[in-house]
Amino acid sequence: TQSNEKLKEMTDEFESLFVKMYLEKSLTMNESLFGKGVGSDIYNGMYVDALSHEMGGKMGLSEILYQHLEEKG
Repeated sequence: TQSNEKLKEMTDEFESLFVKMYLEKSLTMNESLFGKGVGSDIYNGMYVDALSHEMGGKMGLSEILYQHLEEKG
């Protein structure tokens, strides 16, 4: 149904946000992939955004959350 599709979309977005926060934290703990030069923060941010968007919905957290919320709904 349309509500199930919307719920799946929202849980995928949540997982993507979770992955983004994790990547931002873990990538700042070590030296940046793009060095310390001008614009490195921008490139690093773009990299994290692209990676988290690609990984969202594919790690399993989204599916677990979806199943839990679907049962409660």
